[in-house]
Amino acid sequence: MEPRYLLDTNICIYIRQKRSPDLLHRFEKLRSGEAVISVITFGELLFGAEKSAHRTAALERLRELQIFLSVLPLPEASAGNYGKIRAELESKGEIIGNNDLWIASHALSSGLILVTNNEREFSRVRGLRTQNWAT
Repeated sequence: MEPRYLLDTNICIYIRQKRSPDLLHRFEKLRSGEAVISVITFGELLFGAEKSAHRTAALERLRELQIFLSVLPLPEASAGNYGKIRAELESKGEIIGNNDLWIASHALSSGLILVTNNEREFSRVRGLRTQNWAT
């Protein structure tokens, strides 16, 4: 199945922590390949696992998550989107985090819906489709 959703880092963390029954239910109903994560998100998750007091367990949980979520490489088109989005947001004084810019650019260039609990930040990105499964 073609991917439809790009999961943001916070959503992956909530899934791992089994934080929201509604989110877990939605995640479990997905068909194989319907949701993916960006290589940027994967890097953020690896960083969190590496600095964890329980590093080995955190890395194991991340490997388990990878069984269900493929990691998408960053397409070249994301660089163009990144430049446009960053310039537009800076001109309005509405800066967002650098990794969030890359994740938004990745979702836009891949035609995917970004699933995030950080709607306020991502709502600044024109044309980006988002959903929040954590509420």
